[in-house]
Amino acid sequence: MREINMLREDGYNMEGDSRRKKIIDILTTRDRAITGNDLSEMLNVSRQIIVQDIALLRAVNKSILSTNKGYILYSDESKRFKRSYYVTHTDEQIAEELEIIVDNNGKVLDVVIEHDIYGQITVDLIIASRRDIKEFLQKLKDSKTKPLKNLTDGRHYHTVEADTENDLDIIEKELNEKGYLVN
Repeated sequence: MREINMLREDGYNMEGDSRRKKIIDILTTRDRAITGNDLSEMLNVSRQIIVQDIALLRAVNKSILSTNKGYILYSDESKRFKRSYYVTHTDEQIAEELEIIVDNNGKVLDVVIEHDIYGQITVDLIIASRRDIKEFLQKLKDSKTKPLKNLTDGRHYHTVEADTENDLDIIEKELNEKGYLVN
């Protein structure tokens, strides 16, 4: 899979621009994430070309998130509400914490930690259902890695999105009742 560059005299890559438009079209029509490998197969280029295209698209303010399931186009123009929660829990409580959020109409957008050396580290999660939770936990298990929160003794933030402020209030109340909220 070798890319053929079609450059105009001014150095503009017409084929790359067309491919990046197709990437946006694909992401726009999908309601779930798509992997870089799937995009590379669909567009008949290497996965590295897709990674480069995504980086270029992000540079021109396209809202493309890279999640553990692949790429997803995210629109900040939604009418949904967002709130960050500062939480702590054990590894065994990850599922329960995420279930509180998704069972109350929330979507976990990310996990954020404040590391003493590296500063703020943010990772997109995009967890909106129990199935997403199950897949996330399975990937954690299969990768034999530790959750990001373990770098900060369990303390981390989640940005959560919901349809109403009331949904966010209920999520906050339940997280607090379980002792997950850091005061």
